[in-house]
Amino acid sequence: MQGVGFRFAVARAAETRRVAGWVCNRPDSAVEAVFEGEPEAVESLVRLCGEGTRGATVTQLQAVDEPPEGLSGFDIRYW
Repeated sequence: MQGVGFRFAVARAAETRRVAGWVCNRPDSAVEAVFEGEPEAVESLVRLCGEGTRGATVTQLQAVDEPPEGLSGFDIRYW
């Protein structure tokens, strides 16, 4: 999933939902994100990622549950 401003839109959405984590573009043109927070807020972000934002094209979404790392805040990372 990539598109102009996609990472920034995800970061804004995470911050408004009080979800911690990060998002970054991978070298293979995919976007990777990690979310930690209330289950409903995290599910909402996963749905947003699957639907995409204006200007983004989502061709596939893979969601994996992992143990929380205890993250705080939300970052846009660079690979």
